[in-house]
Formats: sequence, structure tokens, C-alpha cells
Amino acid sequence: MITPVLLAVLALVLTGPAPAVLARSSWPYRVPRAAVILWQAIALAAVLAALGAGIALSYSIAGRPGEPRFDPSSPRDLVAALILAMTALVVVRLLWAVGRVAVGTRARRKRHRDLVDVLATPDGLIPGLRVLAEETPLAYCLPALRGARVVVSVGALDRLDDSELKAVLAHEQAHLRARHDLVLEEFTALHHAFPRWVRSDVALEQARTLVELLADDDARRRNGPRPLARALVALAGSPAPEAALAAAKSATVLRVERLAGPAPNERTLSTLTYAGAVTLLVLPTITIAAPIVKAIVDAVS
Repeated sequence: MITPVLLAVLALVLTGPAPAVLARSSWPYRVPRAAVILWQAIALAAVLAALGAGIALSYSIAGRPGEPRFDPSSPRDLVAALILAMTALVVVRLLWAVGRVAVGTRARRKRHRDLVDVLATPDGLIPGLRVLAEETPLAYCLPALRGARVVVSVGALDRLDDSELKAVLAHEQAHLRARHDLVLEEFTALHHAFPRWVRSDVALEQARTLVELLADDDARRRNGPRPLARALVALAGSPAPEAALAAAKSATVLRVERLAGPAPNERTLSTLTYAGAVTLLVLPTITIAAPIVKAIVDAVS
């Protein structure tokens, strides 16, 4: 009975206190790539721990694994079966959320790309660039496996000089190359997989900020920090479609302050963050697998 309790506590910590503490910390912004991995590890570890708690509790009530039996007349077996069914329901809900987010997001992006192709003018400055005849300053990308688009408006072109425009386009191309949309889809699916009264916006919001920092770092390496910082200020507050990744969609102050400082070079912190992510994933996996493997070995021997 100790294993399900430990896993349940781990799941609660990883869904509540741990994300809250991490979200209030500034050090993840110094290592955004490693921080994204850490946030993914926290989310996956929380799911694994929650599922593991259900499985382990069911086994604890029904008996040791390796002794398969089910007696419908036994209240103990009925409770174990109910817990196992609820755990399976969590898995089904998670898979349903992943599928719904993936299909819905891709459909919205395809509709938007089709509209852009009709309403906007192609521009050969970079592949897939479209210019909208719209005075509102807009700059965003629409990721896709094929036919991704980068969209800027006439209003944005009027506000940006050549170096700022190059920095913005480099930022959007970084999103497309790294497929940051897939990272956000994972967090969005996890966000929608759980009831409203349980889930938190923290992980999703942090993921959105971190992928913007990653794209900023790429654009910074190609064009320097100042043009991008000026562009972010010029485009601050610009609207963006729901399914798009926009240059100035979030955390503008943080990103401009970060661009004003030296380029990040935090190998030690990055290594420690990756190590923490691996530990988080391994811990619930071993805790779940070890008793089951031991019981199976005992049953065989």
C-alpha cells in the first residue's frame, strides 16, 4: 500500500506545488531549451505517477500481480476492478484530448492557410511568406508538415525597418524549423485532458513563453539582439490568430529585457536541468515497474 500512496503524493506535488514554484523562478529563462524538457518531464511524470498510483492501488487491494484472478462476488476484487477502470478512463481521456487537439489545431491552421493564400500576396523574401493588405501590425507563422506560411501585414512592414523585419522573419522561421507547435500541442492536450477544477494554466503559459525565447535566441544568433528587441516593441500588443505562433504574442517585457543582456551561456545549469528532467521521468517508472517485475519473477520462479 506504500507504493500507491507515494505515487499519489508525487502526482499531487507535480501538478500543484512543483509547477507553481518553477513558474515563479527566473532561472528557466536562462536555459529555455532545457526548461521546456523539464516542463515536459514534469507533465509526463505527473501523468505516469497518477496512472501508477491507480494501478498499484488496484493490485494492492486485489492481490499480488502474477496471481491473475477475479472473483465477482468479492467486494475487494470489485473495488480493485473499479479503480483499474477509473485509471483506464484517465488514459482514454488523455488520448482523446491528444487526438482532438491535434485534429482541431491542424484543421484551423489549414483553413487559415487557405484564407491567407487567397487574401495575401506571396513574397519571395523567404519561402512561404505572405503579405496581407492590412494596416494592423501582424507577424505570425502557421506551421505545417508541408506548406507552412509566414504572414506579415502591410502595417507591420510600415513599422519595421529592414533589420527588424529580418529579425522577425528569422524568429518565425525558427518556430517552423523546430516545430514548436508540436511542443505546444502536447501541453495543450494535457491541459484539456483533465477537468477544469484540477488543471492549471501554469505549464501551458510557461511552455508558450519558453518557445518564444527559443525562437528569440535563434533570431538573435542570426541578426543580433537589437533589431529583434526593437521589433518586439514595435509589434507589442498586436493580435494573433489562435492557431498561429506570433512574434509578439506573449512576455514582451521579459523578452526585451533578456535581449538587452548578454547571450545566454549556461552549460552547467542546462546540464543540471536535463538531469532533473530525466530523474523525474525515471522515478515513477521504476516505482511502478519494480514491484510488478519482482512479483512476476517470484511467480515464475
